[in-house]
Amino acid sequence: MNVLIVEDEELSAERLQNLIRNIDPSIRVLGIIPSAFETIAYLQNKANTQPDLIFLDIHLEDDNGFKILESQGLMTPVIFTTAFDDYLLRAFKVHSIDYLLKPINPLELQGALNKYRNIRSNGGLSAEEIMHSQEKYKDRFLVSAGTRMFTFKTSEIAYFMIEERATFMRLYDGRHFAVEYSLEKLSQMLDPAEFFRINRTMLLSLHAIREMHAMSAGKLKIDLNPAATHETYVSSERMTEFKNWLGK
Repeated sequence: MNVLIVEDEELSAERLQNLIRNIDPSIRVLGIIPSAFETIAYLQNKANTQPDLIFLDIHLEDDNGFKILESQGLMTPVIFTTAFDDYLLRAFKVHSIDYLLKPINPLELQGALNKYRNIRSNGGLSAEEIMHSQEKYKDRFLVSAGTRMFTFKTSEIAYFMIEERATFMRLYDGRHFAVEYSLEKLSQMLDPAEFFRINRTMLLSLHAIREMHAMSAGKLKIDLNPAATHETYVSSERMTEFKNWLGK
């Protein structure tokens, strides 16, 4: 995969490049460009290797990142990287892959790259189809705790579980919050390449699986990260589908 980093802060650009290389050394960073003008010039020059994916800061030294999209009619998939959440709605309107807030969390970055790969591998979608397919699955949840409200990206969620007839989501950092959706509804809202309902009470992310143990009578026990409040098993009726899901 070839990626281009458009970022005018040298330290932020270097950190992002290092994070990308740590996650997947096979990813080739074509370059780091600090301005909208230079990025447009690079993309217009057909002699240059064109990126499969662009990491795009919004505030650049000469303009904002949307200038590049508007001037190019760009259909290369984009992951926004910014210190501001003011442009979140506008970013989704141009069908970006993801919107990462600085300082970039390595887990969120990995989730964004996984999201891109899953979409790309789903039937070999074109760049335009990749961009428009982002409308299909939910990638943020708004939750409340008392009078406080929080928003979390789907990539921050390890699993959803039912406890005392209510649905909760647990984040990778261990926090948990009640959500208003049933597991059945969540199964329809979330990317099936990332989440799987293993039994009646749990829907988990692929990345939350720490270890799996084959038990007697064909049962499969799963250790999760973060750990669940009780032992977790794949139901017998979901076993075959679960193994197929793991082998994708």
